[in-house]
Amino acid sequence: MRALRRGLATAGAAGAGLLGRSFAEKPGSRRFYGLTGGSAVVLLTAGVLGRDRTVTASRASSPVAAVALGAAAFGVFRVALPLAERVPGFSGPLARIRSYATEGPASATVVTTLANGVAEEVFFRGAVFAAAGRTPVVTSTLLYMLSTSATRNPALVGASAVMGVLFGLQRQSTGGVREPVLTHLVWSALMLRHLTRVKE
Repeated sequence: MRALRRGLATAGAAGAGLLGRSFAEKPGSRRFYGLTGGSAVVLLTAGVLGRDRTVTASRASSPVAAVALGAAAFGVFRVALPLAERVPGFSGPLARIRSYATEGPASATVVTTLANGVAEEVFFRGAVFAAAGRTPVVTSTLLYMLSTSATRNPALVGASAVMGVLFGLQRQSTGGVREPVLTHLVWSALMLRHLTRVKE
């Protein structure tokens, strides 16, 4: 177990490093997509190798409920975004996120966003959750936030805290990562669509 945890820590640090470096690049640039894609590959590979059968049918499986939960989470964030923009220190980070969503090829943005969503769930709610011990929801969420903090964007870190708890509770209640993956994909896709439709 110690060797597994060391391997996951190394992979998590590498993935976070690539993610953080990507958000230092120009929005829409090839390097941005390359680095975010690299982060997804690292986390997905480590997640799959770190735990067998992470993407399997879960107990109490309900794909429809998972999709609905992703849509509901988006609804909450959509209402909260205008309020968050009024909070000192948040308008700039939110505008920065929007620039990454709107600049560059739309297809590349969608693929990168969804690929990272899947990779994060397989890694954090799959392998990390399984290796976390007695407090998997708390541990996986804190490590998810730590990884996201590499972007130096407080809005993304805040979102990772809220959604990390939600995904962790899903993982705990279902015993697998399929539901968290579905919820993450729906939430990410809707958030991306909303951000690309809202102009500065």
